[in-house]
Amino acid sequence: MNPLDKLKDLFEEELVEEINEKSHEVRLKEGDLLLDTGQIVRVIPIVLSGTLKISRVDEEGHELFLYYIHPHESCAMTFTCCMEEFPSEIRAVADEDSIILTIPITAMDKWMMKYASWKSFIMKTIHSRFNELLIMIDQIAFQRLDERLVHYLKEKSKSTHSTVINLSHEQIAIDLSSSREVISRLLKRLEKDNKVVLYRNQIKLLSNL
Repeated sequence: MNPLDKLKDLFEEELVEEINEKSHEVRLKEGDLLLDTGQIVRVIPIVLSGTLKISRVDEEGHELFLYYIHPHESCAMTFTCCMEEFPSEIRAVADEDSIILTIPITAMDKWMMKYASWKSFIMKTIHSRFNELLIMIDQIAFQRLDERLVHYLKEKSKSTHSTVINLSHEQIAIDLSSSREVISRLLKRLEKDNKVVLYRNQIKLLSNL
């Protein structure tokens, strides 16, 4: 099946044809960089398959995980940057092998006026990502790190559709803006409580997590 066929559930057939005509397909391997902080945003990504991980990176290189982008979703953070050709404020990395469509800004502006489904897609994406950012702010402000870690593990499991997570303690620490030692200690506590099983660079989530 053509991956674009799945977009017919989101958009009018005429719009799907225009997307097919004007977009470019980008294939990414796990860990490949799609967009980095400071890069001028000139296209909008739509995930066809796989997952993108969106992070915020400060001037010193410290990284904070924000959210995942799943198939048939896009990144609201690129919309305003794209329209004004501002530098990106986020980093987008393939969390697994992925196929991405990139939509040029000229098409985005035109489709906002022409297609109700495209306008709805943009507004729903902004609303969804805004809510995810609010959740992230609430976690940082009001939750302990161990609670944030559990939420992170559950989101990763949901994203990969697997209870086995292939991540090092170091990578989790980077995503949560913590240290490897602290994350390792919290994971060992979860293992002691029979909520996870730890392997080398792998974590198995148990049903009572």
